[in-house]
Amino acid sequence: MSLTPLNAISPVDGRYRNKTGNLAPYFSEEALIKYRVQVEIEYFIALCELPVPQLQGFDSAIFPSLQKIYSEFSSTDACSIKAIEKTTNHDVKAVEYFIKEKFDALGLQEYKEFIHFGLTSQDINNTAIPLSIKEAMNDIYVPLYFELFEKLRDLAHVWEDVPMLARTHGQPASPTRLGKEIMVFVERLRQQFDLLNDIPSAAKFGGATGNYNAHKVAYPNIDWQQFGQQFVQEKLGLHHSFPTTQIEHYDHMAALFDCLKRINTIIIDLNRDFWTYISMDYFKQTIKKGEVGSSAMPHKVNPIDFENSEGNLGIANTLFEHLSTKLPVSRLQRDLTDSTVLRNVGVPYAHTVIAFLATLKGLGKLVLNQEKLERDLEDNWAVVAEAIQTILRREGYPNPYEALKGLTRTNEKITQETIADFIETLEVTAEIKNELKKITPANYTGV
Repeated sequence: MSLTPLNAISPVDGRYRNKTGNLAPYFSEEALIKYRVQVEIEYFIALCELPVPQLQGFDSAIFPSLQKIYSEFSSTDACSIKAIEKTTNHDVKAVEYFIKEKFDALGLQEYKEFIHFGLTSQDINNTAIPLSIKEAMNDIYVPLYFELFEKLRDLAHVWEDVPMLARTHGQPASPTRLGKEIMVFVERLRQQFDLLNDIPSAAKFGGATGNYNAHKVAYPNIDWQQFGQQFVQEKLGLHHSFPTTQIEHYDHMAALFDCLKRINTIIIDLNRDFWTYISMDYFKQTIKKGEVGSSAMPHKVNPIDFENSEGNLGIANTLFEHLSTKLPVSRLQRDLTDSTVLRNVGVPYAHTVIAFLATLKGLGKLVLNQEKLERDLEDNWAVVAEAIQTILRREGYPNPYEALKGLTRTNEKITQETIADFIETLEVTAEIKNELKKITPANYTGV
């Protein structure tokens, strides 16, 4: 059976491939191989520039040709490396042998033993994977995040003056404004994104147990720690973790995943709120010709985009949680549990992308039902009781809270007339009565 979207095991590569395909250049098996090749090539070039004595004669004019090995990396190249891996049973060693074959083809046989010189496989994995995550964040996640962020900010502006009955514990509460409630999510997202920007993209690079043992024994007079720091930070644009064991300690990566999880949790909260507003008829949804809301009930237009987003964010957060709690834990200087877990890094990103796109689609279908918002405010005059009792407190009126409680905590409907009649019974000046009568559910919305 050939692999197609219809027989893919994961919906990420099946049903949702049209939404997640742009993540493949960062998180697929081919992408991981390409990033490994990139690190190996740039490491060799860095050794030439150091220079290691045996590489002093290497012609720097050849560097661009070496860099083409990864910049022009193809699916055919990836298949060649996988074929080598069938013999080596080691994925990083297969990359090394592939590059050595390229050196042979370029007539560079005398230099090829400096490919992967002094390294362990984790020096490659723990730079390749953080590099792929960093580039996926910059190229895919951040632009999509800002698309959603800006959409919410635009809606907050458009609806900033729309009064709306608030609900605390599901019950009518002091009125608010629709735009302000959306702005709550905008500000929450902004603060988490600021924290996200402060998290380094960290990488380990230091040999079999992190001490540059092999490097030091071969060239004792070279400052290998400084070399590693310059290579990781200047060549790869990552933060150099030192000291480490054989592997990166993943603390910064865990912080990244935890922050992404918090952003997703905010979007889950937003999805549920808009789902509820739709169920309250505060919003209608635009109807696309030919679409079916329910297989049985022709009238229905379900809030499926917000539901789809919520479901995918739940999956993403479960995986981000596992990654952030598992990766920083490794037995002594190295165990292999991180290796198989890291192969799944792209999956929670894929579910996050699916979710963000679904939320954007849902937001784009909203049609404000202002008549319903106004009717709910008019039907809940009891919510101005807080305003009245607060002004009475200001004026030193005796037991104002208790007076309003007696008026409003009944099963009888409170109307504008009920409130007006109550105000007339108060022993306050005509000026205060006029002030109180000007308060309505629609204008009692705070700052």
